[in-house]
Amino acid sequence: MSSTLRIRWTIAPQTAPRPLTTCNRCGGVKAHRSSGKFRVNANGKRIDVWLIYRCIDCDNSWNFGIFERCNRRDIEPELRRALEGNDPALARRYAFDIVALRNRVGRVEEFPDVAVRKHRLGNIDENATALEIRLVLEMPTSLRLDRLLAGELGISRSRLQALEEKRRLVVAPDGARALRKPARAGTTIHIDLTGEPDRQVVISAAAG
Repeated sequence: MSSTLRIRWTIAPQTAPRPLTTCNRCGGVKAHRSSGKFRVNANGKRIDVWLIYRCIDCDNSWNFGIFERCNRRDIEPELRRALEGNDPALARRYAFDIVALRNRVGRVEEFPDVAVRKHRLGNIDENATALEIRLVLEMPTSLRLDRLLAGELGISRSRLQALEEKRRLVVAPDGARALRKPARAGTTIHIDLTGEPDRQVVISAAAG
């Protein structure tokens, strides 16, 4: 009877998306990186907040609107203090908001580099023959699921595909289509390694 080792992978993207927008100093479309700093402008009851970006070539600033002409009372005091204090975690959260960036500028440069923290769930069974990997994402990533699995498990993408074709690798939700899409929060990957000669090596890599 096979046993399953359950593991949670917490994925943290390392490089924030970079909007491609016109640089007034360079005179053309350039990639901009987040400075991690906010600009807060209060005028009476109204408040404007921007996340400041810098051109990667000339360091000229470009402001990404967070709140525009917003009533001060609509922003919680704790959030306002975090904005005014350039809270790093808050700046990172806005910098990784790929949907908001695309809505503003259209074109955004994304990066697939991630850090993966691995945590075993439940008791450790040295005789486990299967894996159940649950994904948690701190921020969205453009890294494809098959590339993530190949890199972290130390096996090729073609082997992952072969396992999937034999129904020994199952992704929920979305099934096989998920392998070719960016890794998503809430995804669970089941891998049956029964009979695989490097089973212990793969399981050790999965567990960290």
